[in-house]
Amino acid sequence: MNKKRVLLGMSGGVDSSVAGYLLREQGYEVVGVTMKVWPQDCISRAEDKCCGPQAVADARSVAHSLGIPHYVVDEADLFEQTVINYFASEYQAGRTPNPCVMCNEKLKFGNLWNKAEVLECDYIATGHYAIVEHHADRALLRKGVDPRKDQSYFLFSLRQWQLRRALTPLGTMRKPQIREIAHSLGLKVADKIDSQEICFVPGNDYKAFLRSHLDEKEFHRGEIYDVDGNFIGKHEGIELFTIGQRKGLPGGSLRPRYVIDLDLETNRVIVGDVDDLLREEFEVDRCNWIDPGAGTEGAEIAVKIRYSHPGTNATLTPLEDGRAQVRLRVPQKAVTPGQAAVFYQGDVVIGGGWICRQAAPVLA
Repeated sequence: MNKKRVLLGMSGGVDSSVAGYLLREQGYEVVGVTMKVWPQDCISRAEDKCCGPQAVADARSVAHSLGIPHYVVDEADLFEQTVINYFASEYQAGRTPNPCVMCNEKLKFGNLWNKAEVLECDYIATGHYAIVEHHADRALLRKGVDPRKDQSYFLFSLRQWQLRRALTPLGTMRKPQIREIAHSLGLKVADKIDSQEICFVPGNDYKAFLRSHLDEKEFHRGEIYDVDGNFIGKHEGIELFTIGQRKGLPGGSLRPRYVIDLDLETNRVIVGDVDDLLREEFEVDRCNWIDPGAGTEGAEIAVKIRYSHPGTNATLTPLEDGRAQVRLRVPQKAVTPGQAAVFYQGDVVIGGGWICRQAAPVLA
């Protein structure tokens, strides 16, 4: 029987590097591919970026150490169209984007399939800390066993055809194990620091990135008001604010102020107290159901409203046109339009959607 061939996305970090070793040990024929995604005008072309030149060099070095072929594919144009432009346009629409979800769906498990087919690969593999469980009729997506590293949230939008051809060999492992394996193999990336920021946004300063990416006339300038309608000050663009934000707001208040809403019709930023951030229900659209049977009326779920959120119990009600309503057992702060809400039953991801801007009441 011929070995199954796997296209491994190699970022130049320790996770995807060890994933290559594990796949090889499991008997797969591994082909390493690094995506070049930085546009020529990208301000984040730093040596330590996962989309930068050093990443390519590190991935190539690891592939050589593991004895697997390595290719670099230029996805800069598609990355700019589907990830960077999406990132900027979401802020312009008063929403907070999640570019990692979009990159996984559109590039890593999307367009990269064109390269996989050319290379006659059966699967695409990555170094995500999540478990893709293959069954005869479907694939399940489960949380990774390391709760501090679990990345199942970022994969919620993958369709069945993508999951059924996806491999995530690190899902059953913990980070210290990964570094230990890398050290035992003598890989130069064994102690490489994990990236904690968006790959094309240096220093995690999204405002600086937007100012470099957008023309000044593209910012929606306006005024800041509190929840009682009192004028607070002026602002340089709703693009520079996100729900729950505290920094960058005018002072002069006895209590901390937070952004609680963005009014797109008037370009107003609405601020209030921390209690004004609480929501007990919200809607999502563009739902993706990994397990269609689970997204039923009154389903009891846990929902994560952002990657760093621990999850909270809720009741799910599917609606028309790919939407759903989520009613939270315990009100949550900063339910942010544009972010992904991912639904779990136990450790299984049943689906998710994108949080809508709507008239969710502010709790008293």
